[in-house]
Amino acid sequence: MEEKIIYFEKPGKEHTAEVIRLVKWKAQARGIKKVVLASTRGDTARAAAESFEGAGLHLVVVPWQYGFRDTQPFPKELVTGLREKGHLVHFGTMLFHTEELYGIRTPQLMANLLRIFGQGIKVCVEIVMMACDGGCVDPGEKVIAVAGSGAGADTAIVATASPSTKMTGLRVHEIICKPL
Repeated sequence: MEEKIIYFEKPGKEHTAEVIRLVKWKAQARGIKKVVLASTRGDTARAAAESFEGAGLHLVVVPWQYGFRDTQPFPKELVTGLREKGHLVHFGTMLFHTEELYGIRTPQLMANLLRIFGQGIKVCVEIVMMACDGGCVDPGEKVIAVAGSGAGADTAIVATASPSTKMTGLRVHEIICKPL
């Protein structure tokens, strides 16, 4: 099998529209129905929801967890609007931001290891487990995960979901796009 991966020369939000286009195409080609998407302020979620309208794709939007910063930047009215359109919004615990868990620094170690492949890849893996932990996707369900290296989206993968308690069940099958 031969597949194509799109590489962006630099990370950044200017790739968001192209990432959403690629994700929509890949989801339809693979018969995938759920897209797990990181969105801090809601711009990426809004753009994806508009693009996926009528395509049979369901978003699972994963903003920052409450308490990560002093304020929650994801707009409450957008949560309502997305849910009214049949999408899910999950404010779960950001798994790789705990300095120490059960006496070990595993979350930080995992975050640093995944960053070898890029910040967006790290976030994609993290949000798939968060969505599975929150019951938004089923263990073993094939999904597309979308994230960025800051604002917007520049990374997307196809993965099989698994909860954080069974991390070894998570599989990254394809990289759709990412920055070099």
